[in-house]
Amino acid sequence: MSQTAHIPSHRKPRRAGRNPLLRTGVAGGVLSTLAVTAAAAPSSAEEREKAADTAEMPVIVPDAATGALRAADANRTVATRYEAEAARILAAEQAMKRAGELAERKKAEAERRAAEAAEAERERAARERAARDSRRTTLATAPAATDAPAASAPAGSGNVATLVGFLRAQVGKAYVLGATGPSAYDCSSLTQAAFRQIGISLPRTSQPQSTAGTQVPLSSVRPGDILYWGSAGSAYHVAVYIGDGRFVGAQNPSTGVVERDMSYDMPTGAVRVL
Repeated sequence: MSQTAHIPSHRKPRRAGRNPLLRTGVAGGVLSTLAVTAAAAPSSAEEREKAADTAEMPVIVPDAATGALRAADANRTVATRYEAEAARILAAEQAMKRAGELAERKKAEAERRAAEAAEAERERAARERAARDSRRTTLATAPAATDAPAASAPAGSGNVATLVGFLRAQVGKAYVLGATGPSAYDCSSLTQAAFRQIGISLPRTSQPQSTAGTQVPLSSVRPGDILYWGSAGSAYHVAVYIGDGRFVGAQNPSTGVVERDMSYDMPTGAVRVL
């Protein structure tokens, strides 16, 4: 082979050069992108700082917002409960205050009524004392001639002497309400038993006994007259006058049947059945 003969090369043949228009388009696109980026970038340091601050602001994601709403709801619920509890406590305190005021008013009213009742009782007692004093004065000033026959009457042997003798024989026996003798009496049963001794029948109780005969003034009483305490027809106690300003009667469970002076407990009135 000749030295100048052509030996095929193993290298790949170079490609034809790229289209000049394509290279121009690519270059233009790159330059346009750079231009847009440069225009969008902050032009001053102040704007770049604002952009940096904006970039650093946190972004609230949906989960965080939901948690905040739940927390707010929980706070409202707690606040509502506190308000309800405070209202309940206030209502209880007001109820206690009203109850205390009502109790104080009731106590004051009870004290007022008790004071009025005590005053009425004092006035009643004063009136009774005044009435007794008046009757004592009437008896003390009565004419001696009127009292003389009454004092001498028991000495006779008639009905009056029998009546007075029976009554004095019962002195010291017991007082028992409802008893009719012979070992115990109440006031009206003693009077009834005494008059039975002389054949006179009297009602059983003090109320009708106080109207069983003729009403006589206390200044004119004589032995055998029935003395009564209370109003005629509604008397609550009776006894029998025996003369010399004295009477015999079944007084009460503490004293039994006693003989007493009329000044011990002045009667209200007298009735004559003999």
